[in-house]
Amino acid sequence: MKSILSAALICSFSLPLLSQQVKLPKGASGRLELNVAALANDFMEGRGTGSAGEQKAAEYIVRDFQRFHLEPKGDSSWFQSFTFVPHGAAQVHHQGDNASLGMALVKEITGKNVIGYIDNKAATTVVIGAHYDHLGMGDENSLWTGEKAIHNGADDNASGVSVMLELAHWLSKHPKGTKGHNYLFIGFSGEEKGLLGSNHFTKNPTLPLTSIAYMINMDMVGRLNKDRSLAINGVGTSPSWMPVINGIQVDSLAIVTSESGMGASDHTSFYLSDIPAVHFFTGQHEDYHKPTDDFEGKINVKGMASVTNYIQHVIVAMDDEAKPAFTKTKDATPSSSDFKVTLGVMPDYLYSGIGLRVDGCKDGRPGAKAGLIKGDTIMKLGDFTIEDIYGYMEALGKFEKGQTTTVQVQRDGKLIELTVTWE
Repeated sequence: MKSILSAALICSFSLPLLSQQVKLPKGASGRLELNVAALANDFMEGRGTGSAGEQKAAEYIVRDFQRFHLEPKGDSSWFQSFTFVPHGAAQVHHQGDNASLGMALVKEITGKNVIGYIDNKAATTVVIGAHYDHLGMGDENSLWTGEKAIHNGADDNASGVSVMLELAHWLSKHPKGTKGHNYLFIGFSGEEKGLLGSNHFTKNPTLPLTSIAYMINMDMVGRLNKDRSLAINGVGTSPSWMPVINGIQVDSLAIVTSESGMGASDHTSFYLSDIPAVHFFTGQHEDYHKPTDDFEGKINVKGMASVTNYIQHVIVAMDDEAKPAFTKTKDATPSSSDFKVTLGVMPDYLYSGIGLRVDGCKDGRPGAKAGLIKGDTIMKLGDFTIEDIYGYMEALGKFEKGQTTTVQVQRDGKLIELTVTWE
């Protein structure tokens, strides 16, 4: 998963108790722990798209699908392959003595989605997905500045795949309240390269897109914090989401929501295909896209179990609705044309108050140079009041490189003013 692209206006809601309780299957916590630890093991070599490590992880997912008696639903058995040209892959080949006759030789890489199916003989299908690829030894998306190392991606996204596998295990038993839909489980690859696997699936679906009721995406669900905050992004993609979410209470989870269907994870591909889609997310952290995103001492397995149980409740609550209505949402995704400058800060995606709370600052960028620190809440940029992520991005569009302006932040209960020079 990427950083600022998945941020959106976050609102909190009080949650009445859902009358029908759904329990985790026996042994769920153990399976969740086993699967996230296995997928984030050095043996998987960081699961880079198109790598030997990706193949190992894909085979691991298939073994569980087979154990749960899912049906293969890829182009070729369990797999759906796609090709892409990585950044920096082009080379020039000179023919003869005239370099101008050279031609670019590009090396294509093949990634693969892993797809399993539970056929309940229903008219509609729910897609439950999580990307299983990561950065291998560190690619252009790595934020690591040290020596080359395996990026295991325990939270990003061995955690989401582990939850997906546990949901497949549960649904394979055809529990009460889940038979109104079929279920298509997809382990996406190429997410870290730009949502390649999910984009390929929606353009080359292995079942009709018109039959898909909705999509659930788990990306980075392994670090439930002490506040037990669980973000659900994309709730504006259907009017059905909020009544369901307002009716569920699980393990004292504090639910924060964002409406936008656009974000830097695989639910976006389905939203852009007019399919209601939500993304479950437990928050950003300092190990994001670094080799320190490991299982040992970092993953909250009990938190993952709570997230899994919450999604179970969502699935049961949505069982009676064959085809939830789709709605377009306000686009919270910045484009390169929206603004020419950036502070270089990481938003706190679980913050539900006024302003934009900073979850981290990139060294050497304007925000860090101005003195912004983790925990600051940006209230104003120059003359522009910052109510939320929308206001923040709108304000950025008003500045040019080389300009200097003030940044008003709330820190430890006090308002302070900093000066930033845009780069």
